[in-house]
Amino acid sequence: MPELPEVEVTRLGIKPHIEGRSVSGVSILDGRLRWPVPKSLPKRLLGQRLSTIERRGKYLLLKMDTGHLLIHLGMTGVLRVLPTADGVKPHDRVMIHFGEISLRLHDPRKFGAVLWHPFSKGAIDNHPLLKKLGPEPLAAEFAGDLGAERLFRFSRKRTVAVKSFLLAGQAVVGVGNIYCSESLFEAGIHPRLPAGKLTKAQCERLAKSVRDVLTKAIKAGGSSLRDFVDAHGEPGYFMMQTKVYDRANEPCRICKSPIVQIVQAQRSTYFCPICQRR
Repeated sequence: MPELPEVEVTRLGIKPHIEGRSVSGVSILDGRLRWPVPKSLPKRLLGQRLSTIERRGKYLLLKMDTGHLLIHLGMTGVLRVLPTADGVKPHDRVMIHFGEISLRLHDPRKFGAVLWHPFSKGAIDNHPLLKKLGPEPLAAEFAGDLGAERLFRFSRKRTVAVKSFLLAGQAVVGVGNIYCSESLFEAGIHPRLPAGKLTKAQCERLAKSVRDVLTKAIKAGGSSLRDFVDAHGEPGYFMMQTKVYDRANEPCRICKSPIVQIVQAQRSTYFCPICQRR
Protein backbone atom coordinates (compact mmCIF):
# COMPACT_ATOMS: atom_id res chain seq x y z
CA MET A 1 0.00 0.00 0.00
CA PRO A 2 1.38 3.44 -0.88
CA GLU A 3 2.29 5.18 2.39
CA LEU A 4 3.20 8.78 3.18
CA PRO A 5 6.52 8.83 1.26
CA GLU A 6 4.93 7.31 -1.84
CA VAL A 7 2.03 9.75 -1.75
CA GLU A 8 4.42 12.68 -1.26
CA VAL A 9 6.55 11.47 -4.19
CA THR A 10 3.37 11.31 -6.28
CA ARG A 11 2.39 14.84 -5.23
CA LEU A 12 5.79 16.22 -6.16
CA GLY A 13 5.63 14.40 -9.49
CA ILE A 14 2.22 15.64 -10.67
CA LYS A 15 2.38 19.15 -9.18
CA PRO A 16 4.50 20.88 -11.88
CA HIS A 17 2.30 19.57 -14.69
CA ILE A 18 -1.24 20.40 -13.58
CA GLU A 19 -1.08 22.96 -10.76
CA GLY A 20 -2.48 26.27 -11.98
CA ARG A 21 -4.38 24.70 -14.89
CA SER A 22 -8.15 24.48 -15.44
CA VAL A 23 -10.21 21.32 -15.80
CA SER A 24 -11.43 20.74 -19.36
CA GLY A 25 -13.30 17.53 -18.59
CA VAL A 26 -13.64 14.50 -16.31
CA SER A 27 -14.05 10.87 -17.38
CA ILE A 28 -15.33 8.39 -14.81
CA LEU A 29 -14.43 5.06 -16.39
CA ASP A 30 -15.33 2.98 -13.34
CA GLY A 31 -16.54 4.81 -10.24
CA ARG A 32 -16.88 1.70 -8.07
CA LEU A 33 -13.99 2.49 -5.79
CA ARG A 34 -13.79 2.19 -1.99
CA TRP A 35 -16.44 4.89 -1.92
CA PRO A 36 -18.40 5.60 -5.13
CA VAL A 37 -17.00 8.43 -7.19
CA PRO A 38 -19.65 11.21 -7.22
CA LYS A 39 -21.55 11.06 -10.49
CA SER A 40 -21.79 14.85 -10.44
CA LEU A 41 -17.99 15.24 -10.49
CA PRO A 42 -17.66 16.01 -14.24
CA LYS A 43 -20.19 18.84 -13.96
CA ARG A 44 -18.74 20.16 -10.68
CA LEU A 45 -15.12 20.29 -11.84
CA LEU A 46 -15.58 21.55 -15.39
CA GLY A 47 -13.78 24.88 -15.79
CA GLN A 48 -12.42 24.96 -12.24
CA ARG A 49 -8.81 25.96 -11.71
CA LEU A 50 -6.49 23.69 -9.71
CA SER A 51 -4.68 26.15 -7.46
CA THR A 52 -2.63 23.87 -5.18
CA ILE A 53 -1.92 20.19 -4.53
CA GLU A 54 -1.36 19.38 -0.87
CA ARG A 55 -1.11 16.18 1.16
CA ARG A 56 -2.63 15.16 4.49
CA GLY A 57 -1.35 11.79 5.65
CA LYS A 58 -1.97 9.48 2.69
CA TYR A 59 -4.60 11.74 1.09
CA LEU A 60 -3.90 14.13 -1.76
CA LEU A 61 -5.89 17.36 -1.57
CA LEU A 62 -6.46 19.14 -4.88
CA LYS A 63 -7.75 22.63 -4.13
CA MET A 64 -10.16 23.92 -6.77
CA ASP A 65 -12.19 27.14 -7.04
CA THR A 66 -15.11 25.84 -4.96
CA GLY A 67 -13.71 22.95 -2.95
CA HIS A 68 -11.18 20.17 -2.55
CA LEU A 69 -10.83 16.94 -4.46
CA LEU A 70 -9.63 14.18 -2.10
CA ILE A 71 -7.71 11.34 -3.71
CA HIS A 72 -6.49 8.19 -1.95
CA LEU A 73 -4.39 5.58 -3.76
CA GLY A 74 -5.75 2.62 -1.82
CA MET A 75 -3.75 -0.62 -2.01
CA THR A 76 -2.39 -0.47 -5.55
CA GLY A 77 -3.41 2.90 -6.98
CA VAL A 78 -1.11 5.07 -9.08
CA LEU A 79 -1.62 8.63 -10.26
CA ARG A 80 0.10 9.68 -13.46
CA VAL A 81 -0.03 12.64 -15.84
CA LEU A 82 -0.32 11.42 -19.42
CA PRO A 83 -1.30 12.90 -22.78
CA THR A 84 -5.09 13.05 -23.02
CA ALA A 85 -4.88 11.36 -26.42
CA ASP A 86 -3.22 8.24 -24.94
CA GLY A 87 -5.44 5.19 -25.03
CA VAL A 88 -7.27 4.03 -21.92
CA LYS A 89 -5.59 1.08 -20.17
CA PRO A 90 -7.21 -1.70 -18.14
CA HIS A 91 -7.81 -0.57 -14.53
CA ASP A 92 -7.84 3.14 -15.39
CA ARG A 93 -10.70 4.42 -13.20
CA VAL A 94 -10.87 8.23 -13.33
CA MET A 95 -9.31 10.78 -15.68
CA ILE A 96 -9.26 14.52 -14.99
CA HIS A 97 -8.42 16.38 -18.17
CA PHE A 98 -6.42 19.61 -18.34
CA GLY A 99 -6.46 20.23 -22.08
CA GLU A 100 -3.83 18.08 -23.77
CA ILE A 101 -2.81 16.28 -20.57
CA SER A 102 -4.79 14.26 -18.05
CA LEU A 103 -4.39 13.10 -14.47
CA ARG A 104 -5.23 9.39 -14.40
CA LEU A 105 -6.01 7.15 -11.45
CA HIS A 106 -4.95 3.60 -12.26
CA ASP A 107 -6.27 1.29 -9.52
CA PRO A 108 -6.36 -2.49 -10.17
CA ARG A 109 -7.94 -3.42 -6.83
CA LYS A 110 -10.34 -0.46 -6.62
CA PHE A 111 -9.54 0.41 -2.99
CA GLY A 112 -8.70 4.00 -3.87
CA ALA A 113 -10.98 7.01 -3.56
CA VAL A 114 -11.88 10.18 -5.44
CA LEU A 115 -14.19 12.37 -3.34
CA TRP A 116 -15.42 15.97 -3.45
CA HIS A 117 -15.53 18.33 -0.46
CA PRO A 118 -17.03 21.75 -1.28
CA PHE A 119 -15.99 24.81 0.72
CA SER A 120 -19.63 25.13 1.79
CA LYS A 121 -19.15 22.09 4.05
CA GLY A 122 -16.37 23.76 6.02
CA ALA A 123 -12.61 23.41 6.30
CA ILE A 124 -11.04 20.39 4.64
CA ASP A 125 -9.33 19.46 7.92
CA ASN A 126 -12.80 18.70 9.33
CA HIS A 127 -13.57 16.10 6.68
CA PRO A 128 -14.48 12.79 8.41
CA LEU A 129 -11.50 11.03 6.81
CA LEU A 130 -9.02 13.67 7.99
CA LYS A 131 -10.14 15.16 11.29
CA LYS A 132 -8.80 12.35 13.50
CA LEU A 133 -5.37 12.15 11.89
CA GLY A 134 -2.32 13.00 13.97
CA PRO A 135 0.20 15.70 13.06
CA GLU A 136 2.32 15.52 9.94
CA PRO A 137 5.72 14.04 10.89
CA LEU A 138 7.66 16.41 8.62
CA ALA A 139 5.76 19.56 9.59
CA ALA A 140 6.66 22.15 12.20
CA GLU A 141 4.03 20.74 14.57
CA PHE A 142 6.14 17.57 14.99
CA ALA A 143 9.59 19.13 14.77
CA GLY A 144 12.19 19.08 17.54
CA ASP A 145 10.85 18.67 21.07
CA LEU A 146 7.22 18.95 19.90
CA GLY A 147 7.28 15.50 18.30
CA ALA A 148 8.87 13.85 21.32
CA GLU A 149 6.43 15.54 23.72
CA ARG A 150 3.45 14.41 21.66
CA LEU A 151 4.64 10.80 21.49
CA PHE A 152 5.25 10.75 25.23
CA ARG A 153 1.89 12.34 26.06
CA PHE A 154 -0.18 10.13 23.76
CA SER A 155 1.55 6.93 24.83
CA ARG A 156 0.82 7.24 28.55
CA LYS A 157 -1.14 4.30 30.00
CA ARG A 158 -1.21 2.62 26.59
CA THR A 159 -0.62 -1.14 26.81
CA VAL A 160 -0.59 -1.69 23.04
CA ALA A 161 2.81 -2.46 21.46
CA VAL A 162 4.71 0.61 20.28
CA LYS A 163 4.63 -0.70 16.68
CA SER A 164 0.80 -0.74 16.70
CA PHE A 165 0.77 2.61 18.50
CA LEU A 166 2.70 4.21 15.65
CA LEU A 167 0.62 2.55 12.94
CA ALA A 168 -2.63 3.87 14.46
CA GLY A 169 -1.80 7.34 13.10
CA GLN A 170 -3.21 9.41 15.96
CA ALA A 171 0.04 10.32 17.69
CA VAL A 172 1.65 10.98 14.31
CA VAL A 173 0.29 10.25 10.85
CA GLY A 174 1.85 8.39 7.93
CA VAL A 175 4.30 5.99 9.58
CA GLY A 176 3.38 2.87 7.61
CA ASN A 177 4.52 -0.70 8.17
CA ILE A 178 7.89 -0.47 6.42
CA TYR A 179 8.73 2.86 8.03
CA CYS A 180 7.61 1.68 11.49
CA SER A 181 10.16 -1.13 11.51
CA GLU A 182 12.90 1.16 10.22
CA SER A 183 12.11 3.98 12.67
CA LEU A 184 12.03 1.65 15.68
CA PHE A 185 15.38 0.18 14.66
CA GLU A 186 16.97 3.61 14.28
CA ALA A 187 15.64 4.53 17.73
CA GLY A 188 16.81 1.25 19.31
CA ILE A 189 13.30 0.35 20.53
CA HIS A 190 11.84 -3.17 20.58
CA PRO A 191 8.59 -3.30 18.53
CA ARG A 192 6.78 -5.25 21.28
CA LEU A 193 7.52 -2.70 24.02
CA PRO A 194 4.20 -1.43 25.45
CA ALA A 195 3.77 2.16 24.31
CA GLY A 196 3.07 3.28 27.88
CA LYS A 197 6.58 2.24 28.91
CA LEU A 198 8.32 4.56 26.47
CA THR A 199 10.66 6.92 28.29
CA LYS A 200 11.09 10.57 27.35
CA ALA A 201 14.54 9.77 25.97
CA GLN A 202 13.10 6.99 23.81
CA CYS A 203 10.37 9.32 22.54
CA GLU A 204 13.03 11.86 21.57
CA ARG A 205 14.95 9.23 19.61
CA LEU A 206 11.77 7.85 18.03
CA ALA A 207 10.44 11.24 16.90
CA LYS A 208 13.78 12.01 15.27
CA SER A 209 14.05 8.58 13.62
CA VAL A 210 10.52 8.90 12.19
CA ARG A 211 11.43 12.21 10.57
CA ASP A 212 14.79 10.92 9.32
CA VAL A 213 13.43 7.66 7.88
CA LEU A 214 10.52 9.32 6.07
CA THR A 215 12.81 12.02 4.66
CA LYS A 216 15.20 9.38 3.31
CA ALA A 217 12.30 7.41 1.81
CA ILE A 218 10.97 10.46 -0.03
CA LYS A 219 14.44 11.23 -1.42
CA ALA A 220 14.70 7.60 -2.59
CA GLY A 221 11.37 7.83 -4.41
CA GLY A 222 9.47 5.72 -1.89
CA SER A 223 9.28 1.93 -1.91
CA SER A 224 8.47 -0.28 -4.89
CA LEU A 225 6.58 -2.80 -2.73
CA ARG A 226 3.34 -3.92 -4.41
CA ASP A 227 4.20 -2.36 -7.75
CA PHE A 228 4.35 1.28 -6.63
CA VAL A 229 5.64 3.65 -9.27
CA ASP A 230 5.80 7.42 -9.19
CA ALA A 231 4.04 9.90 -11.45
CA HIS A 232 6.65 9.19 -14.16
CA GLY A 233 6.31 5.41 -13.93
CA GLU A 234 9.57 4.96 -12.01
CA PRO A 235 9.81 2.62 -8.98
CA GLY A 236 11.01 3.78 -5.58
CA TYR A 237 14.36 2.59 -4.28
CA PHE A 238 14.01 2.88 -0.50
CA MET A 239 13.77 -0.93 -0.19
CA MET A 240 17.42 -1.08 -1.22
CA GLN A 241 18.32 1.01 1.84
CA THR A 242 16.30 -0.71 4.57
CA LYS A 243 18.22 -1.85 7.65
CA VAL A 244 15.69 -4.38 8.96
CA TYR A 245 12.53 -4.49 6.85
CA ASP A 246 12.29 -7.57 4.61
CA ARG A 247 15.75 -8.73 5.81
CA ALA A 248 14.75 -11.71 7.97
CA ASN A 249 17.79 -13.87 8.92
CA GLU A 250 20.19 -11.45 7.23
CA PRO A 251 22.92 -9.89 9.40
CA CYS A 252 22.15 -6.63 11.17
CA ARG A 253 24.05 -3.80 9.52
CA ILE A 254 25.25 -2.69 12.96
CA CYS A 255 25.92 -5.76 15.12
CA LYS A 256 25.74 -8.59 12.51
CA SER A 257 23.09 -10.53 14.50
CA PRO A 258 20.34 -12.15 12.36
CA ILE A 259 17.31 -9.93 11.79
CA VAL A 260 14.13 -11.41 13.29
CA GLN A 261 10.70 -11.40 11.66
CA ILE A 262 7.51 -11.56 13.76
CA VAL A 263 3.83 -10.90 13.08
CA GLN A 264 1.98 -8.12 14.88
CA ALA A 265 -1.70 -7.48 14.12
CA GLN A 266 -1.36 -9.66 11.00
CA ARG A 267 1.52 -7.56 9.65
CA SER A 268 5.20 -8.42 9.45
CA THR A 269 7.62 -6.68 11.77
CA TYR A 270 11.41 -6.85 11.47
CA PHE A 271 13.93 -5.99 14.18
CA CYS A 272 17.37 -6.73 15.58
CA PRO A 273 17.17 -8.55 18.93
CA ILE A 274 20.52 -7.08 20.04
CA CYS A 275 20.21 -3.45 18.89
CA GLN A 276 16.56 -3.35 20.00
CA ARG A 277 16.59 -5.12 23.35
CA ARG A 278 13.28 -5.12 25.18
